[in-house]
Amino acid sequence: MQVVNLTRGSVIGNYIEVADSSKKRRKGLLGRQGLLHGEGLWIVPCESVHTIGMQFAIDLIYLDRKYQVRKIRNSVPAWRFSICFLAHTVLEVPIGTVTSTHTKVGDTLQITVVARRETQCE
Repeated sequence: MQVVNLTRGSVIGNYIEVADSSKKRRKGLLGRQGLLHGEGLWIVPCESVHTIGMQFAIDLIYLDRKYQVRKIRNSVPAWRFSICFLAHTVLEVPIGTVTSTHTKVGDTLQITVVARRETQCE
């Protein structure tokens, strides 16, 4: 998936994975060493996350059903909880993404399907 901030005209990520099943939402980013620039995880549906057991910090962008940003949390370290009852989904992205894309509460995002990224293992 690709996520673009329509309000700011910036790209939040080009390689956003979708966690849309119970199994994928439970696993989230656990077991990973980090996220590269442009990567992330879109958790659908989701109104709260935890970083228990994670090995790196992340930025969180909570979205409502119209993909409007409802809450932002920067540089959330391991062993933390975050919640937004107004959210329907959440984007987990590398730290610094919110700042570098100038994303603010109230912005509207666009989420679209893009071609799958090729890897060395394929």
